[in-house]
Amino acid sequence: MPDTFYAMKHFMEVVDKKAAYPPLGLLTVAAMLPTHWEKKLADLNVAPLSDEDIRWADYVFLSAMNVQEESAGEIIRRCNAAGVKIVAGGTLFTHEHYRFPGVDYFVLNEAELTLPLFLADLANGNPQPIYQSKEFADVTTSPLPMLELVDKSEYLYDIVQYSRGCPYMCDFCDVTALLGRRPRTKTPEQIIAELDAINGDEHTQLVLFADDNLIGNKRILKAELLPALIAWRRRVQPSFYFATQLTINLADDEELMQMLIDAGFRHIFIGIETPSEESLKVSHKTQNLKKNMLHSIHELHGKGFIISGGFIVGFDTDDETIFKRQIQFIQESGIPLPIVNILKAPPGTDLYRRIKIEGRLSKPFAFTEGDTNIVPIMDPQVLYKGFIEVINHIYTPEGSYQRLKNFFATYRFPQNTLKIKERLTMKQVRMALLIIYRLGIADSNRKYFWKLVGWSLANNRKMLDKAFFYSIMIYQMHQTYKTILQDALNEMENFKKPELMAKRAELALVG
Repeated sequence: MPDTFYAMKHFMEVVDKKAAYPPLGLLTVAAMLPTHWEKKLADLNVAPLSDEDIRWADYVFLSAMNVQEESAGEIIRRCNAAGVKIVAGGTLFTHEHYRFPGVDYFVLNEAELTLPLFLADLANGNPQPIYQSKEFADVTTSPLPMLELVDKSEYLYDIVQYSRGCPYMCDFCDVTALLGRRPRTKTPEQIIAELDAINGDEHTQLVLFADDNLIGNKRILKAELLPALIAWRRRVQPSFYFATQLTINLADDEELMQMLIDAGFRHIFIGIETPSEESLKVSHKTQNLKKNMLHSIHELHGKGFIISGGFIVGFDTDDETIFKRQIQFIQESGIPLPIVNILKAPPGTDLYRRIKIEGRLSKPFAFTEGDTNIVPIMDPQVLYKGFIEVINHIYTPEGSYQRLKNFFATYRFPQNTLKIKERLTMKQVRMALLIIYRLGIADSNRKYFWKLVGWSLANNRKMLDKAFFYSIMIYQMHQTYKTILQDALNEMENFKKPELMAKRAELALVG
């Protein structure tokens, strides 16, 4: 799942954590490196990288996503200044490695394929500048991540990955370009081994399955992994649930929904994108078509799933009505955490290729909610004002509170399934007291915290923990909203630049 819980700085402060989950990619790469190498992991989401750490290393293995480009660039400059060689991989570098001349060696695509080639050449004293592959890795060869390199107490969740790839062809998504359309899966034994390594850690309350689309291969999922997870859960009785990313057509499969619930899946991220069927068609988001998406969302809530949803405005087919339609849909859906973006064209996607051919790329890609690298068909001032209208409605405490009431009205606790034995620790008590102070006393919007708590006590005390959790979400969304708002205002000004105004005029004439 993309960091689907946003840049969670404010959330982490409230729950006294440093980051959402450990860097699974680097921990997996670490397990592929020679066993006699001395290894140290520096997660910049947890602590800044010190000069001492850089000087300690013979090689710095750098992995980053597009949203981390600025930070990655700073690390490259610091390593170059210290004379330490850099080995870089990950999504940021795979499509546009030529933009980072300070990197010594690029190990691109999937490390299971390209890292052994680099290591062999390095051992022979002849490493090459770039290692690439058009093939897709056999993930059953992927090793157990080196979790011992991180301090688990710093993180809110744990993380595993079962599959890579997605069968769908959404034109704005780079998953298929990076990882293919045929989902490749680990064996149940691999996943159980990873979960066994996690289980027993008192800090673990949720494990994220970081898949592009967990249900991309339903047949194997139902036949292999889910039965194994259900049996493992009955045998081990772990103290955590699972979260993952999947598609809305889960609601069409009653058996699969129940198996996921029985296996312990509760939090799911779904790319909803838009209530506009025309925009879904033009972006090839076919899995969202020919269904009542509001009904599907409420069906999933009613089964016991808690949804985070991705939404987009700024499709070429959008008009001025889309903003109010998005607001109405999001609020009626009751989705506790909606993530709204302006359409962007990531490198490697069909959308990027089309926009580039049309001469509509406005700048390098950067993944920020209130930003875009596309010169839109819609008047940019209308687009940004509409986007601001959307976030003004859904990210403010009042809008979030109203939406959460809709969530509470449709959510039902899973029935006839294994319950997790909750363990109340002093750390959890401390966290609850911290939340009460931060949100119920110190915050200027504290009335919404007490409203949710009061609603839970009056209507359904089983929802009290969710009232606490989503009060933090209200706080996070409101704090994030301020940053997104500023980004959007800045972009409105950028589109007043002469070159972009000229491009808009040209598009208007063509239209």
